[in-house]
Amino acid sequence: MIQNSLAITTTFIAYLAMMLAIGVIAYKRTSSSSDYFLGGRTLGPWPAALSAGASDMSGWLLLGLPGYAYAAGIEAFWLAGGLLVGTWLNWLACAKRLRTYSITTDALTLPEYLSRRFNDNSKMIQIISAFFILLFFLFYTSSGLVAGGKLFETVFGLDYTLAVVVGTICVVSYTLFGGFLAVSWTDLVQGLLMAAALMIVPVIAMQDGFGQLPASVEAINPELLTLWYDSKGKPLSAIAIISLVAWGLGYFGQPHILARFKASRTNKDLTTARRIAVVWSGLSMTGAMLVGIVGLIYTANAGGDVLTDGEKIFMLLVNALFHPMIAGILLAAILAAIMSTADSQLLVSSSALAEDFYKQVINREATTEQVVMVGRIGVILLSVIALILAMTPDSSVLSLVSYAWAGFGAAFGPAILLSLYWSGMNRHGAIAGIIVGGVTIVVWKQLTGGIFDIYEIVPGFILSTIAIIAVSSVTNGPDQAVRDQHKAFEKNLVELD
Repeated sequence: MIQNSLAITTTFIAYLAMMLAIGVIAYKRTSSSSDYFLGGRTLGPWPAALSAGASDMSGWLLLGLPGYAYAAGIEAFWLAGGLLVGTWLNWLACAKRLRTYSITTDALTLPEYLSRRFNDNSKMIQIISAFFILLFFLFYTSSGLVAGGKLFETVFGLDYTLAVVVGTICVVSYTLFGGFLAVSWTDLVQGLLMAAALMIVPVIAMQDGFGQLPASVEAINPELLTLWYDSKGKPLSAIAIISLVAWGLGYFGQPHILARFKASRTNKDLTTARRIAVVWSGLSMTGAMLVGIVGLIYTANAGGDVLTDGEKIFMLLVNALFHPMIAGILLAAILAAIMSTADSQLLVSSSALAEDFYKQVINREATTEQVVMVGRIGVILLSVIALILAMTPDSSVLSLVSYAWAGFGAAFGPAILLSLYWSGMNRHGAIAGIIVGGVTIVVWKQLTGGIFDIYEIVPGFILSTIAIIAVSSVTNGPDQAVRDQHKAFEKNLVELD
């Protein structure tokens, strides 16, 4: 437990009050399903970039990645490097084309885009896509609630179960009312706070006597300073390296990140947003890895044992190095990271439930007010299920994120990329790709040994791509209406650029 103080408690309360105030303001500007799920497509480059980054990284950035660097050292650069390249490629390859196509098809959600892209009157694409979104986001949201539980447990000494419940209430409270605008505006503040915290903490720690990092780490375990060996001195296998770098593939299929592209104000803004997002991601991940490595030196120099849960190292450093008032602000960065992702995930999940299940299957004549209400009810129901999944204290933030990340990357990544670039893709190929990608992740995760030790996103992404191309080809490609729509998209792309 971190030594509690009135200063830390006051800081947390002030931070939560500010986030709730933003949620109330956004609530007053939310009058339609387009406002609630995409903010009326009004995001400028800064909120688009930092909202995408903050909702992407989550509590994983301040807990999972520092914890991984704490245990594995420089090996973490494989993971961070793959993510940084994936961030850049996602903005470069998908942002403008997805925004343009979603405008061309007048689609709000990712399943709705895929359905309209291929003129799927049966709505099977929408329903199947919504199913996988709900499945994988339950695990993704649970990872944020686990991170929140660890935060409140460590800072305030709360029982883990109570800590998770408190964290869940914090997230749901403003997501429920403000919708996409509340999520995006708070993400802008939270993204800046997260990056600042991750750069400040290791710098202050180095100035406090930990400047000779290579010598200190080498004295603890020289294997932590190599890219090609694990912490036990064994050479990293090709499977291990590919698995780490392959995290970058996940970006192409993350609904909560892709939603920021669709919500951007203009295509021109997306170029600026890409640069902001890549710089923010690079600085934040570098800071996160330094936190883990510096934290290892701190625990060694302090004469303590190696932490059994390395994901708490950021909190330990903050408590040791800063005045309680400053510590409260920096610890609020963890809450910011958790809230910025969990709110986005709950919002995308509720949109899938409301737009893609309720409106398509249950009530096709639903009014905008009814859809928004179902979305808000969905936020509550889904958060309760995610809360139940998060109730195990030994849950790892990184492991929960890796499963959901792979699920989205394989189920939707190939479908999104090919739908944006290949005019020969049809609805049958899209359905096959989504199902094959999603099922591969679920099955591969249960298998171990040999090739099955590779991160499941690799086989999932490959098999999904093959399924899309093969099935589209044998079913004679798209019909004329879909081909005409693709021509209209190409025209719009030029005009909007």
